[in-house]
Amino acid sequence: MADAAEEYKRRAQEQWGANPCGAHVAQGHAFGTREYFDAIEDYRYRVYAPWMRGAIGFDRYGGKRLLEIGCGTGTDILQFARGGASVTGVDLTPRSVEITRQRFEVYNLSGDFALEDAERLSFANESFDVVYSFGVLHHTPDTARAIGEVHRVLRRGCEAIVMLYNRASLYYWGSIVLKRGILCGELLSKSVEQIMSERVEHSETGGRPLVKAYTKREARELFRDFSRVEITVNQLTRKEIRPVGSLLPDPLVEWLAHRFGWNLIIRAIK
Repeated sequence: MADAAEEYKRRAQEQWGANPCGAHVAQGHAFGTREYFDAIEDYRYRVYAPWMRGAIGFDRYGGKRLLEIGCGTGTDILQFARGGASVTGVDLTPRSVEITRQRFEVYNLSGDFALEDAERLSFANESFDVVYSFGVLHHTPDTARAIGEVHRVLRRGCEAIVMLYNRASLYYWGSIVLKRGILCGELLSKSVEQIMSERVEHSETGGRPLVKAYTKREARELFRDFSRVEITVNQLTRKEIRPVGSLLPDPLVEWLAHRFGWNLIIRAIK
């Protein structure tokens, strides 16, 4: 079991070492330049998830000590730093830590960055006012243990913001199960988990990271040690609801996103 967990973590390092989060949208720019990072940021908040800025509220944490678990290429943590938070970013992948550090240098912002395993954080109890992790903890083998670490390092009365993939989503049932699994016949030889590993995350090298998805009930159980938990749903692209997606009015797409989107956004108070 321990060997399997370490293999999953090795795969995660391989995936995001070779395919840094969002880097595929910035290939027309020199790596590590302001233009390169601007392209990643523009795609994330204007094209892929225009709801994120309002939903997360990056500028609400000025003066707070904030930890991001899984900083990737540093896109979200940069927004918190711009909003005045004192930020620490950690990642399992050495290249992600290097890229985030470089990105902060490009924008002349300060932060602390380190290599860490989400299941075994090195920080003392109650070290942070905010713990943020967006689309990361469903890739680690023991997600419950990682969320226990979020609880441990968070100060009492303070907030964790975590995104996990939503199993009760149109993407899961439409794109993964129906399209890939049934119509393309992949379920004849693979499990849903194997299909997600191959299809969910962008990879130019055939990466196969662990990918899990949860229902709201399962997410609440993972956060049971917190005093208050609020879960909202978002993230649905028109591509996921083809061929009718391009024909639907924006309000209907938004309505669907809030009920059957791919992201569970969990805000939990310790």
